[in-house]
Amino acid sequence: MASIDPHNKNRMQVFKNKGKDQDEMRRRRNEVTVELRKNKREETILKRRNVPIADSTDEDDNLSSLNLYKLVENASDPSNPEKQLAAVQSARRLLSSDRNPPIDDLIASGILPTLVQCLERHDQSMLQFEAAWALTNIASGTSAQTNEVVKAGAVPLFLQLLKSPAPNVCEQAVWALGNIIGDGPHLRDFVIKHGVVQPLLSFIKQNTPIPFLRNVTWVIVNLCRNKEPPPPTATILEILPALNVLIHHTDINILVDTVWALSYLTDGGNEQIQLVIDSGVVPKLIPLLAHMDVKVQTAALRAVGNIVTGSDDQTQTVLNCDALSYFPALLSHQKEKIRKEAVWFLSNITAGNQTQVQAVIDAGLLPKIIENLAKGEFQTQKESAWAISNLTISGNRHQVWRLVEEGAIPPFCELLNCRDTQVINVVLDGIHNMLKMGGSHVGEIAAMIEECDGMAKIEELQNHENVDIYKLAYEIIRQFFSEEVEENETMIVFDQDVPIEGFKF
Repeated sequence: MASIDPHNKNRMQVFKNKGKDQDEMRRRRNEVTVELRKNKREETILKRRNVPIADSTDEDDNLSSLNLYKLVENASDPSNPEKQLAAVQSARRLLSSDRNPPIDDLIASGILPTLVQCLERHDQSMLQFEAAWALTNIASGTSAQTNEVVKAGAVPLFLQLLKSPAPNVCEQAVWALGNIIGDGPHLRDFVIKHGVVQPLLSFIKQNTPIPFLRNVTWVIVNLCRNKEPPPPTATILEILPALNVLIHHTDINILVDTVWALSYLTDGGNEQIQLVIDSGVVPKLIPLLAHMDVKVQTAALRAVGNIVTGSDDQTQTVLNCDALSYFPALLSHQKEKIRKEAVWFLSNITAGNQTQVQAVIDAGLLPKIIENLAKGEFQTQKESAWAISNLTISGNRHQVWRLVEEGAIPPFCELLNCRDTQVINVVLDGIHNMLKMGGSHVGEIAAMIEECDGMAKIEELQNHENVDIYKLAYEIIRQFFSEEVEENETMIVFDQDVPIEGFKF
């Protein structure tokens, strides 16, 4: 069998059909997320800095030259409320600069404890607001800077401010907590343990202003992020009813973040996938595959794609919602990224049971997969190769022949010219399986492979430096293209001591 390099090991080990030989099936998704999901941070930002348009550049430049010692002294003096507010506001303006805010300088100045104390001044909501804003922007920085805010004791006070009668204070506290949660699973779980979830979800109601609700939804996304470890099950169960409400929202930003939250939850293994399915959200998610906004489509495709990496029953839940009817359009989408993830989705269906393979065939999707195999960018071709190879393993003889009839062999064989050893392995496996399952059609299949120069490519791969590639290439030639060898009555014994240059016929 073909070799598995360490980068791709996880993809092979977690192939979803546990009933099948894992070495033979060698398919799953952990590796593909590296390539498919480079844009994850672009799609949903982990931390956000509050930079107002109104603050003038000249004022920022003047503030940058302030004596930090005097600023901290004034900010720490509650006896002069006006001077204290002005100092905290000056610190906030420094931190709101869109050019290299002096976060470390302000942390070093010792102002953090003062800003945190200002959060407790319930008699001065503007001071609370300015202090919360400043701390939000410090928490938007590096992990070390975010942790300084946490160590200063800000989290419990931000949670108290979620009950503030002043909407701007309340929203700024939500924003600050979102930055802290977005730092990673450790701080996420720290804030969860302090009781953030229910107060946060209480803002999901009709009279919440859209900008505020956008912030709330973004924080929910951060709560759903990360899978090492994933969010606590209890937290997921609290959040899912809210996502079932938000998925109906008409605001695109809220809808996109809602679907990304679902995509993160479904990326955490079969148990989390089942929690999402049990919440009843899947029938609401599937129609978003046809949404007019490509950002919504992208997030929805990711979420349903994650679900079909689960068990066959979980995959069937998606198929029962008529998901495949959306894929002719997705496989022909103008954006390559959409087409690539659409084929990735289908590669997980063709890795399912034969009923699911037949559903792909009946939906008329084989020609579209083959078109992407022939004309897509390399990563799309790679996913298409997986989809076809998986079908040759999961499908029955008739289904595999249908794949051949649709014209898969020429573009499939063309990929044997690539330099990606994993792709070569996948294609050789698929060709080998087609021939093994060919039955009465094996001669036709062999002829098709030969006509598109596939046999010549396979012969050449007997010289490949990868031992598993040249062994498999040799086996294909020996079993299905060795008439000349038999006529010459030449006997070649295949064992572990194959010369590095391989065999030639």
